[in-house]
Amino acid sequence: MERKAAIFRNGRNQAVRIPKEFELPGKEAIIRKEGSKLVIEALEKPTLLEVLAKLKPLPPEDRMPEIEDLPPEPVDF
Repeated sequence: MERKAAIFRNGRNQAVRIPKEFELPGKEAIIRKEGSKLVIEALEKPTLLEVLAKLKPLPPEDRMPEIEDLPPEPVDF
């Protein structure tokens, strides 16, 4: 699919009006130049699992202390 798009100035930046059929999801995008072409891609937010998978384990001195798992105390009714 191909379509003309308007290029205009927005302050000191150049902007492109993206037609409805080319709308990207979200509020941010990645833009890069490949030769004379500009490539714009939606910035996909990582899932919580992806973020957690990148975390390094804490050193032992920074970890939470072990908590003793005590049996529940009896309750009188």
